[in-house]
Amino acid sequence: MFFGNLFLRNRFFKREDLCENIMSEKMSEAISLWDAVYKNRAPWLSGNIHSLNLASAVCSEIARLIAIELKISVTGSSRAEFLEKSINRILPRLRAEIEYACACGGMIMKPYIKGGEMNVDFIPPNSFIPTAISSDGAVTAADFIQKAQNKGKYLTRLESHSLGGNTYTIRNRAFISDDRYNPGKEISLSESEIWADMSESVSISNISRPLFVYFRVPCANNIEPDSPFGVSVFSRAVELMEQADRQYSRLIWEYESGERALYLDETAFRRDKNGKPVLPDKRLYKTINSGENDLFHDWSPVIRDESILRGLDSILVKIEDACGLSRGTFSRTDTQAKTATELKILRQRSYSVITDMQKALRSSLEELLCVMNIWCELSGTGGSGKYGTGFEFDDSIICDTEKEFEQKMKLVSAGIMSKEEFRAWYFGEEK
Repeated sequence: MFFGNLFLRNRFFKREDLCENIMSEKMSEAISLWDAVYKNRAPWLSGNIHSLNLASAVCSEIARLIAIELKISVTGSSRAEFLEKSINRILPRLRAEIEYACACGGMIMKPYIKGGEMNVDFIPPNSFIPTAISSDGAVTAADFIQKAQNKGKYLTRLESHSLGGNTYTIRNRAFISDDRYNPGKEISLSESEIWADMSESVSISNISRPLFVYFRVPCANNIEPDSPFGVSVFSRAVELMEQADRQYSRLIWEYESGERALYLDETAFRRDKNGKPVLPDKRLYKTINSGENDLFHDWSPVIRDESILRGLDSILVKIEDACGLSRGTFSRTDTQAKTATELKILRQRSYSVITDMQKALRSSLEELLCVMNIWCELSGTGGSGKYGTGFEFDDSIICDTEKEFEQKMKLVSAGIMSKEEFRAWYFGEEK
């Protein structure tokens, strides 16, 4: 059983003898909050405050628009065939990983070779500690946390990656504890049993870049503007989401408190062996001791749901604006678009956000292929030769693909666009 944990990572943060964390406490607390809100454990939720689960809905919608039609091609050699097979193996789970990355501001993709096949670990912010960044803000060193449980003890492995000059060092350390949220004392890898076959330290020469990729959500960091770390796609909407949950809870209360009830004198019901009235429906019938002249009352209050719904809808619109989503994604729309132009206007806001996310994802996946290629060279796996990449994203959110295809075919027929340019557009290949 392996699992990452924010509490455990935060304990490592405070242990300077174990790691050199460069992330501020303010950013760490923000990630913890986003993680809790996404997992429907927001601090404001209680017995009286119900959740609309908006955070996960926002992340799910953005991830869906980013990756639903993603296709990756790698061509040019036997190495390219191996890389294409490897990268396409992770596509079925990429959308879910992107969703959680959207929630917490980013993720690390760390490839490795096992059994002759390329695998990729997707590591969320709650399971890694950045320890160094470059002058351009890229994460160049990090500690990765892996937790396991064995024989009633909690084991933790800290895998440290660092780059010094052209030498890349990977170091493994193991810890054991009775507390799942504490690293505990350090032990040798051989004592851990689970990681006994791992080397404590490996140095690789002639490496000029980290053997992992940090995918950063391309939103401005409103927590720490100078920070190189990404923020949640809903970082600007956390307070609004709390307001929405509270307003939604008022709606629930309005329906519950306004349920129809019949108040009858307790003499109208038969009694059980203890002499208490037996109600046919406890939700509908209530008892009163009113006397013979007042045996019945009907409780049918007017429900004020429309005004509450209007207030909730107003908050949802603000959440859509704060998250960069088109209005109508979650809110009610009074009018519907009747023309293609109106539809594009409604979708423009989402298009801008999704386009930026797709560019960032493409860049990260290209880096991932680069790291995969390095591992192929180091292990002698996956054939040889150079490779070229092509990416195809679904742009139907703003484009009428069929109409655009017809327009470009006319340009090709007229000699204005070459067949090579048309192919590059259609398949997302490099020109």
